[in-house]
Amino acid sequence: MHVGMATGFAHQRGKTYPDVQFVREELENLVLAEELGFDSVWITEHHFSDYSMSNDPLQLLSYLAGRTRRVKLGTQCIIVPWHDPVRLAEKIINLDIMSGGRAILGFGGGLAQHEFEGLGVDMNQSRRLYVEILEAVIPAIETGVIEYEGELVKVPRRELRPGPLRSFEGRKFCGSLSGSSMHMAAKLGFGNMVLMLPQRGKETPPDLYKEVWQEVHRDGSLPPPPMLSGNFYVDESADRAEERGQAYLAHTMRAAIRNYHLDTPGRFPHIKGYEQYEKMVLQPEDIDPYVENFGKSAVTGTPQMILDRLWELKEIYRPQGFFPHVYYGGMPQEEARKNMHLFAEKVLPELKSWEADVSIEERFMEAAE
Repeated sequence: MHVGMATGFAHQRGKTYPDVQFVREELENLVLAEELGFDSVWITEHHFSDYSMSNDPLQLLSYLAGRTRRVKLGTQCIIVPWHDPVRLAEKIINLDIMSGGRAILGFGGGLAQHEFEGLGVDMNQSRRLYVEILEAVIPAIETGVIEYEGELVKVPRRELRPGPLRSFEGRKFCGSLSGSSMHMAAKLGFGNMVLMLPQRGKETPPDLYKEVWQEVHRDGSLPPPPMLSGNFYVDESADRAEERGQAYLAHTMRAAIRNYHLDTPGRFPHIKGYEQYEKMVLQPEDIDPYVENFGKSAVTGTPQMILDRLWELKEIYRPQGFFPHVYYGGMPQEEARKNMHLFAEKVLPELKSWEADVSIEERFMEAAE
């Protein structure tokens, strides 16, 4: 079983904590992840707030490519509409070359209005940009040639130099599985990234992606098994793990509500493709109960309790790998390191010993032959 570690670069420690110090500590945590035995590290993309201070995952992963030797380097996620397709294809190829073929790609569609505005991208065109940019980029990183003629994206035929190191087949995923993005993911052969996991005992949502995949391909095939993420807090005391883990995840959700303007009615109805998000907007009196309840979705407990829940998730999703968040919500650096070490020492060895029906590790082994 492939087991990585994800980070949202979630600052959330207040304005007195220097951004520079935070970013340097985050990068050192990801270097440490390789030393602790994690198989991959994953970095998200966000702009303009302390909700997540990772504004260029490909650049950060390129730095890590030079600091590490074994760990795979994943994007969770590249927000597609914010990127020029040629530059995106070039940066992906560069990362893969510099890392010796260790890149794993995850793509998403974006939601925060202030990020679209700050980057000069019309959010009303986001859905169409998502489709057209991926239709241009994915063939380009396979063939080394980019050419596209769409409604919004127009790229004359050009050979990319340097060209791709090897195929990205089996190591590309989509974390934005709704509407047209789900069909595009299936068309391009993406696996699913399950980014938020239900708390113990809650009903698992149906696998709609499997249905869409079969609708698109019509050949009886199945999509690649998913990669599973989620928020974990491990401690030798189950009570302390529950208290701390839920508090930090609640802090993350409060920051997310601000970041995505889910506390401001009337912002979504007039944005094409995002109208349904108005139903998620919270009234002021509903925010605290919602945040507290969401915090309960953290997977917390002793190492054995964490393994028990991970086994349940393995049986439900049949994943090819996990990439948990083991620190989040402004967790102090000392506490983040403690959680990393305890997860690596008491959870990781058994978790990695489990068999997966299909594993992304097989793709990397095939490429090395």
